[in-house]
Amino acid sequence: MGGRVARTARAWLVVLGVAAGVSLLSPAAPAAAHNSLTGSDPKNGARVATAPERIELRFLATPREATTKVTVTGPDNVAATGGAPTFSGKRVSVPFTPGAAGLYIVTYQLASDDGHTIKGEIRFTLTTGTPAEAPSASAAPTTAAPTPTAAPTGAAPASASPTPAAGDDDGGTGWLWAVGAVVVLAALGGGLLLRRRAGRG
Repeated sequence: MGGRVARTARAWLVVLGVAAGVSLLSPAAPAAAHNSLTGSDPKNGARVATAPERIELRFLATPREATTKVTVTGPDNVAATGGAPTFSGKRVSVPFTPGAAGLYIVTYQLASDDGHTIKGEIRFTLTTGTPAEAPSASAAPTTAAPTPTAAPTGAAPASASPTPAAGDDDGGTGWLWAVGAVVVLAALGGGLLLRRRAGRG
């Protein structure tokens, strides 16, 4: 009786041990085959004032370079990826080219060992953007129109030489002719008078 109980107990122990081993191994196989994101720098949802030089993604399993793609886009869907991603174990980093302040989206895509394609994204906000470009020094300055100088008040007008009137010239010339005619007539009258006196004597 005691031997039968001992054999039964050993059989149950074997069954329980096998079941426990299967339960421990079963979840590990899919987890090792199916990759996923475990962290990032900057973190998802972070707000950063200083733009990082590179963006880093960390995965559960080592990603394959041939099947991994990472892109970064900024405000107005402007590309902010500064080059090809680099791989170091389970980490993937990509150069970051910051632009305007605003929301940046990091999109990743890679293939797991089980054949499934893993896609996802992280988002962070850059609170300070790149400074605006300074205006070109070669730009021609705007020249203001010259302001006309007003004539000083109270200045005496320039004196103009008076022009003799035409009537005054004509009147002076007429008097000269009249005087000349009187002189001539007086000379003629005096000459006639002298002749008559001479004839009488």
